[in-house]
Amino acid sequence: MAHIELPMIYLARHGETAWSLTGQHTGLTDLPLTELGERNARRLRDRLSGLMFARVFTSPLRRAKRTCELAGFGSMAEIDPNLIEWDYGEYEGLRSVEIHAKNPDWQLFRDGCPGGESPQQVAARADRVVDLVRSVSGNVLLFSSGHFLRMLAARWVGIETFSARSLMLSTASLSVLGYEHSLEQPAIRLWNDTNHLLPSREQDRDTNSLLLTEVTR
Repeated sequence: MAHIELPMIYLARHGETAWSLTGQHTGLTDLPLTELGERNARRLRDRLSGLMFARVFTSPLRRAKRTCELAGFGSMAEIDPNLIEWDYGEYEGLRSVEIHAKNPDWQLFRDGCPGGESPQQVAARADRVVDLVRSVSGNVLLFSSGHFLRMLAARWVGIETFSARSLMLSTASLSVLGYEHSLEQPAIRLWNDTNHLLPSREQDRDTNSLLLTEVTR
């Protein structure tokens, strides 16, 4: 029987921003990339070199669009509002340590954000993206933000959305969704590949700060 090439969905998280350095939740605040964020976005160009994509989609937020442009896909990218980051509502701009000081048991993927989106609302957007990319014949490339891409991966493989809290994603990382043996067996093929990146200042934060900060903003 002839081998059938199964499509793959490449996920690129946007490059570093000022708030990703400080651990502040960055939902709809439209921040630019830092200098290092731009340099690492360019590193994605080399990482993706030689790969062919039937379609490319990006979040409308400029940190994602700029990453897409610097990676070399600005001219073919389509904007999809479903790829926008989680709306953190009243928690926008806050660090996890500040949120936990008010609400010690808070978990984003379980509780959502007051005045923002619930996990169910973000999951519904992720499901629309899943339906979109599965309708494409060929590989797809997506540029978006950390928490949304983690939810997307959970919905892709059909795991409980709360489990997405364990899927860490670094800025300007690359991940791949796909299938194991058939279209009926969705899988995570690659997760949080950062081998192409320059060292990030995010890694210079002290250990206590890392423990108290949400793994991706």
